[in-house]
Amino acid sequence: MSIEKVKAYFEKYGMEDRVRELEASSATVELAAAALHCEPCRIAKTLSFLAGGQPILIVTAGDAKIDNAKYKARFGTKAKMLTPDEAVTMIGHGVGGVCPFAVNDGVTIYLDESLKRFQTVFPACGSSNSAIELTIGELEKYSGFSAWVNVCRGWDL
Repeated sequence: MSIEKVKAYFEKYGMEDRVRELEASSATVELAAAALHCEPCRIAKTLSFLAGGQPILIVTAGDAKIDNAKYKARFGTKAKMLTPDEAVTMIGHGVGGVCPFAVNDGVTIYLDESLKRFQTVFPACGSSNSAIELTIGELEKYSGFSAWVNVCRGWDL
């Protein structure tokens, strides 16, 4: 299971006990916010795309939406999300639990500027009922991100 891969990943850092398995679903921003008793904007949603034939992940704030023009300017192609089957195969996590931890080799991870307004955020941990609270610095460190990007509407910081 993907959550076991994520827990094993965080175990290397002595952080596996911070992974929360929730009784309720956290498969969408709204469900995750309700299960975690936080504002939807603090859910760090991880979106999976194909860019230049390679899988990429973009972690955004829960209230952020991809701006197609910004995405195309940054990645040179139209935003095309992976199908649920492609996400499992190419990323290593299923939709609803996609996260930037313990992903397959060859996946490039980006963090969107929309996250920078928060001290902590809640990304998923490989299942549709899991999350971990991380500071932005911890998200940078443990996601193995490649770069910060600005590909969402209205978040020019």
